[in-house]
Amino acid sequence: MSSGYYAACTGMMARTQALDTIANNLANGSTPGFKAIHNVFSSVLATTGEDPLSGLNIDANDYGVLSGTRLDSSQGALEHTGNDLDVAMEGPGYFAVQTAAGPVYTRGGNFKVSPQMQLVTAAGDPVLGDNGPITVAGGKVSISEDGTITANGAISGRLKLVEFPSSAQVQGTGGTYYTAPAGAATAAKTSKVRQGMLESSNVNPVSSVVELITAQRELEAMRRVLTMFSSEMDKAAAQDLPHVG
Repeated sequence: MSSGYYAACTGMMARTQALDTIANNLANGSTPGFKAIHNVFSSVLATTGEDPLSGLNIDANDYGVLSGTRLDSSQGALEHTGNDLDVAMEGPGYFAVQTAAGPVYTRGGNFKVSPQMQLVTAAGDPVLGDNGPITVAGGKVSISEDGTITANGAISGRLKLVEFPSSAQVQGTGGTYYTAPAGAATAAKTSKVRQGMLESSNVNPVSSVVELITAQRELEAMRRVLTMFSSEMDKAAAQDLPHVG
């Protein structure tokens, strides 16, 4: 009975974590530059020390757990906004941003100019150029496909565009900010900047709702199984234990 109880527990925990991930995707379905996060499950074999397990025990102790998440880096649709400070990334690249916790990367190009005349993200963090934060003097801003920013005919700087190899572990840190292992970022080679556009979230709302309903049903099934095991254990404690000895 304990094997089934623990299997139901791990299943319930995994589905609870999966619900959080799916709900976060749905909540950011309209956030520019947001990348969906998908759950990755694995099986863990519970052993009893160094003693070999029988075939029955192997089947009974093969627990399904949420081993992590995977970032969906597929391109979102590019939408025209007409705002000179809105930029979309076409290709696999990211914009570099300086935060209080260190450099991060984003695809959310809904930038603005701060009171200090710096180019910043929607969250107020400085957008990095090749030589650090970019100062925009004012006036009409033009941004070329390689990220060069011109204001009133004068070059203000060039956006720092980076790309990551497919093997890099790019992780979300909240919203549209992402981090990667040190040294993983390289100068963008194939990505292009599109001014006056924003990349929409790549979350598929229909498939996400289906995932949400499936996870909720599986969670409820695990809850019923745990209730059944709990009832059986209470019954054994009340009826069988008094007769022991």
